Amino acid sequence: MAKNDLPPNGRMPSQPPPQSPWIWLIFAVALVLPILLYDSVPTEPRGEAVSYSAFKGLVREKQIESVVLSGSEIEATRTGSGTAPTRTVMTRAPAMGDGELLALLEENGVEIINEPESDGSLLVSLLPWLIFIGIWIFMINRMRALGSPLGDRFKDFLSGGASKEEKRRRRVTFADVAGQENAKREVSELVDFLKSPERFRAVGAEPPRGVLLVGPPGTGKTLLARALAGEAGVPFFSTSASEFIEMFVGVGAARVRAMFEEAKKRAPSIIFIDELDSVGRTRGAGYGGGHDEREQTLNQILAELDGFTGREAVVVLAATNRPDVLDPALLRPGRFDRHVTLSLPSRDERAAILKVHTRGVPLGGDVDLDHIAAGAPGFSGADLKNLVNEAAISAARADRKSVIAADFDEARDKIVLGTVRTLAIQPEEKHRLAVHEAGHTAVAYYTANADPLYKVTIIPRGHALGGTHLLPEEDRHTLPEDYLRARLAVMLGGRVAEKVLIGSVSSGADDDIKQVTQLARAMVGRWGMSEELGPVDMRDSEEHPFLGRELAQPRRFADQTAAKVDEAVVGLIHGAEAEARAVIEAHRIEIGRLVAELEARETLGRDEIEACLATGAGKAGAVAATG
Repeated sequence: MAKNDLPPNGRMPSQPPPQSPWIWLIFAVALVLPILLYDSVPTEPRGEAVSYSAFKGLVREKQIESVVLSGSEIEATRTGSGTAPTRTVMTRAPAMGDGELLALLEENGVEIINEPESDGSLLVSLLPWLIFIGIWIFMINRMRALGSPLGDRFKDFLSGGASKEEKRRRRVTFADVAGQENAKREVSELVDFLKSPERFRAVGAEPPRGVLLVGPPGTGKTLLARALAGEAGVPFFSTSASEFIEMFVGVGAARVRAMFEEAKKRAPSIIFIDELDSVGRTRGAGYGGGHDEREQTLNQILAELDGFTGREAVVVLAATNRPDVLDPALLRPGRFDRHVTLSLPSRDERAAILKVHTRGVPLGGDVDLDHIAAGAPGFSGADLKNLVNEAAISAARADRKSVIAADFDEARDKIVLGTVRTLAIQPEEKHRLAVHEAGHTAVAYYTANADPLYKVTIIPRGHALGGTHLLPEEDRHTLPEDYLRARLAVMLGGRVAEKVLIGSVSSGADDDIKQVTQLARAMVGRWGMSEELGPVDMRDSEEHPFLGRELAQPRRFADQTAAKVDEAVVGLIHGAEAEARAVIEAHRIEIGRLVAELEARETLGRDEIEACLATGAGKAGAVAATG
């Protein structure tokens, strides 16, 4: 991050604000100490202190000229004798009061002055609260200066929670959004509206007020919204829908009103609400009641979307990855009626995204971004950014001045499988692990419709003890039946290899069996890939969009049909197991060489795998596999 990109407090965003328990101790001492000091300071006497009995004796002896009564305190002026000056004596009346005192004073001709009690007690009662408020304001400002969000949250609550305009030092434009060409095309016309709204009003055109950005996490929904504001050069008000929800009812609705009012004052402008589903879920779903804070906030958002006049050039953008759970009132015409879909990037788009994220990264001469993009199928834009960052961290850890291809390979393995674990694996267990992974590799190598191999390893990473990596040569948008059957066989190859080459199976195929069962059930129940059942939706249940699997919708077919579904699933799995067994038994020698090489080197790339398997009959199979 450049120096100009630092936040106002001067620290990196990832640096946590300094925290110290001493600051709370100082706060408590500063609150209590003034009160204790005030009570402990002795009152300066204004005259000679005498007892109450002695005071009454002086009155009877007519030595008291006048008294001032102030509550229970008595201040008396004593008459001097001869040339002696007049003195003042102080005493206090008894707590229960003395009814004879006034009569005694009048009998002896003492002047009585009744003085009301001083208002100092009011100051004493207010002093702790004044000290508390002053110290609290100091602490809030101090925490804001240290970067703590508590001060902002407190002041935000007191001020109604108006969302502030997002201030950024670097302007984001469409050039910073690699890929997503279709999405950029759909929102680009909003740039013309924000720059020259009068041109649209002249022909009676009303641009869409609400645009919903839909896509998986990390596909660049927030970045696209910022780029739209950057292209148009208008104020950008950004917030998350979860910030509207507070413990106090009505705070969320007040924040919505404040945000829309501020955006209208600064029009033309853009309002961006991230994670809209956190507040915009379907009302009446059976939880929270009809008057909870979330629904009041949603109602206020709906009212604000309808409250625009024809003269206000304000566009409201919202992002979600769960459009299926949104309230229908949000999606009707006039509100979020335009949906822009952001999908996972293709291979070419992944290469373009990598070029954007490697602008400031020194790359080695062996780095091929197109090859890296091909090896990252299913990665989102955020995943690719993380890939570049992990590769840079790997290069820095090795004290290199540039990032090389090996750093990207290590970063990819770390993201997909996890960090390398150091485990004490016994030789017997290591041999079984090598046989298991060799089974996956051999079935993938000799099966015509399987994805090409990338590497195989028996080094523990994350939760896995090893792994066989396959890399699709092209992005698939539909999955043919032959390809899916090949995947079933590859996933069962490890278990079959253990059974054929060792004579017994182990628990190492736990995840393989789970994935095989899920894929086979999807082939039968969702995609109609069963000759007996045909193209009928046979899903077990539908998960409730709010309450999860516990309250899922029941299945809509008979028990006899469910039994047929189970039979078809079992038939698919047994057929894939038989196919994997045929491959393993036909290539025992080649697989034995692969197992020995794996035990010796632990990780093998594509070339090393082909050197072990592409011999004799295996060579012909390899030609069919890579076609």
